[in-house]
Amino acid sequence: MSNGGTTTVSDFYAAIKERRSIYAISKESPISDERIQEVVEYAINHTPSAFNSQSSRAVILLHENHNKLWDITKETLRKVVGEGDFSGTEEKMASFRNGYGTVLFFEDQSVVEYLQEQFALYKDNFPVWSNQSSGMLQYNVWTAFSIEGLGASLQHYNPLIDDEVKKEWGIPDSWKLIAQLPFGKPAAPAGEKEFAPIDTRLKVFK
Repeated sequence: MSNGGTTTVSDFYAAIKERRSIYAISKESPISDERIQEVVEYAINHTPSAFNSQSSRAVILLHENHNKLWDITKETLRKVVGEGDFSGTEEKMASFRNGYGTVLFFEDQSVVEYLQEQFALYKDNFPVWSNQSSGMLQYNVWTAFSIEGLGASLQHYNPLIDDEVKKEWGIPDSWKLIAQLPFGKPAAPAGEKEFAPIDTRLKVFK
């Protein structure tokens, strides 16, 4: 996925800083569908995992498949809300549907369960490590998308939509849905970000 240039430390820091939650996205993409796939493939291959388990899985939904996901999510949430005011939720679903695509992140529970059997001493840790690996993959894809000019935000409508998603796209039963990343060309910048005092978040001992 290299662009042939030299990546500097300042480039890395800038990528970390510039990755933000972008909620206003459009049905355009500054890069091709093939490039989107390449970015996600690269992140999957190079994101670390405990015991090199490689338990993370991803599904890229583009165009009508992307629209279908957010239609499913909207109708699922409508059933949950019932007769209450659904306008706010409907507006939010429309904002995600307005995007170009969505990446679904899964963790393969068959891999996790296999490792629990093979290394019983760490049995309770493997689900935690699996989620940590998924988080790193989500961050890597999100940051790479930002570098490529795509805006995105991380969503979590699982487990409400899990069954419908698996049915619609033939997802293996062992894949557990972890997060959804709707993306598209930014239609508006992210808001200002406030930082809590660093001395309440970091301790250094010399």
